Amino acid sequence: MLDRLRDDPMTRVIVVREGRVRVVDSALLRVPPAAVVEATWALLGRDADGSVLLLAAAPPETEALDAAPDEIWLGLRDLGGRIDGQESELLIGAIALAGWLRDAPFCPTCGGGTELQQAGWSRRCLVCGRQHFPRTDPAVIVAVESRDGERLLLGANANWGGRMFSCFAGFTEAGESLESTAYREIEEESGVRLSALRYISSQAWPFPRSLMVGFRAIVDDESAARPDGEEIIEVRWFTRAEIGSALAGDGPVGLPGPASIARALIIDWYEDRA
Repeated sequence: MLDRLRDDPMTRVIVVREGRVRVVDSALLRVPPAAVVEATWALLGRDADGSVLLLAAAPPETEALDAAPDEIWLGLRDLGGRIDGQESELLIGAIALAGWLRDAPFCPTCGGGTELQQAGWSRRCLVCGRQHFPRTDPAVIVAVESRDGERLLLGANANWGGRMFSCFAGFTEAGESLESTAYREIEEESGVRLSALRYISSQAWPFPRSLMVGFRAIVDDESAARPDGEEIIEVRWFTRAEIGSALAGDGPVGLPGPASIARALIIDWYEDRA
């Protein structure tokens, strides 16, 4: 089917290279299949106008795909709020699937080579015959608020060098529920225990294959807040006025960009009583 669709001049292709796509006028660039020389292929579905959309997961160095002057290669973090919801959903799916196509060519059970099936959405091992699918790793991300709801606890990750504060997050471990993960991760990273937890929303995050599940939580003892000193180097309580100023870009600290669910959780808390 993929070969047939690649031969159809009406088919359109989204090219992903190293987690980035080409963007023109705040939209993902669609190209005809003939414009792509080397890639691993998969079916993305149909575009808004009904045309077939394919994914071309291109190798890092692809001279035939170098951007023209009016085009640019951008990733999810670069694009932020510059594309609409439908384009953003397409972007996340394309990046996630391209990453799996690139990174999982061998069977994790026996190490044998695999062949793509189901239009690029599964692999069958040529040695043991097992079938494998793109993985999704669940992780929680939590906006932690004070008991009176007037302050928000954020942490500075060591990788950011203290330049940005964000919500606390971590991957679900074997045998854990999402709720258990939230309670464990928050206490590990910030020292506080939670007395209440409620789900807000989720976001696919293809770095490389996460599903971020967002919560808001209330702490049991605000004075217990402290960083773990390894992953989190500083924790800090912020007032609503400070969060409003930071969202406007006026400090006192940097916050996550508009592409992330972390910022959406912070805005959700800020606007709750603003």
